[in-house]
Amino acid sequence: MLGLYPEIEPYDHGMLPVGDGNVIYWEECGNPAGKPVVFLHGGPGSGASIRHRRLFDPERYRIVLFDQRGCGRSTPHCSTPEADLTVNTTWHLVADMERLREDRAIETWQLFGGSWGSVLALTYAEAYPHRVSELVLRGVATLRVKELQWLFGGGAGCLFPEAWSRFLAPVPYARRGENLIEVYHELLHHPDPDLHRPAAVAWSRWEGETVKFTPQEEVVAAFTEPEFALAIARIENHYFRHGGWLADDQLIREAGKLTGVPCVLVQGRYDAVTPATTAWELAQVLPGAELKMIGDAGHAFDEPGTLHELISATDRFAAG
Repeated sequence: MLGLYPEIEPYDHGMLPVGDGNVIYWEECGNPAGKPVVFLHGGPGSGASIRHRRLFDPERYRIVLFDQRGCGRSTPHCSTPEADLTVNTTWHLVADMERLREDRAIETWQLFGGSWGSVLALTYAEAYPHRVSELVLRGVATLRVKELQWLFGGGAGCLFPEAWSRFLAPVPYARRGENLIEVYHELLHHPDPDLHRPAAVAWSRWEGETVKFTPQEEVVAAFTEPEFALAIARIENHYFRHGGWLADDQLIREAGKLTGVPCVLVQGRYDAVTPATTAWELAQVLPGAELKMIGDAGHAFDEPGTLHELISATDRFAAG
């Protein structure tokens, strides 16, 4: 069973101004002469981590990681009042990726994205297919209404009723039958910290409690750290209430643009965050896609079967 590569440190890093007052953090690891790959983190709003560097053979890959607008080490951080979410959309992030690619003098790169990162990877790839060498996607999502309703409309709550009750706790009882993404938008942007901070922690905790096949306290603790929770909750809610600024079936309908781009989809069958139906439906229309359905996995990238298939894909594509 394949696992993470050893820990590595960046050989270069920096801050790239991308417009609208935003500056994104980027770093490069591995082999400067290797095959370029860009890691697209989830959330949106979670940020890249040192473990994400270890998904690629450092001898063969030039590994690019960056924190998307408003999160991680990028500025301004969305836990601060000066962060303007009106200039933080899917299409801003696609433009940021192009600016980063040009800044790092990369002709084509492999896109590796999980969860929200799979949405961003597909959006970028369909806009710039000639810049993409391969796609490796995990926990596949396309931000369709049915996907968002599953996670925030009670579907996943049927599997995790205790966690769902904690997600509902900040919502006034009389409003629990409304669109909870919209209700949470009001809570997360209320000027009173005694309202927006508990709402942020409840929103983020819901993800932390559903992301693993078996919930783990250390994961929940990371998701409920107040500054992280406020940033990820505000960014995710902003993106989800706008459907990612995508037509409901856009990423699946336009998958034909990716003809000739090798793609591996790695999906946990019991993924409660991004249900397996999306990966399966995308595989039916994505030319040449390989779907790896992991029978004993949930959403997280580091569950053994999922990690094995991800590393297998990056190892195989390293030679291309």
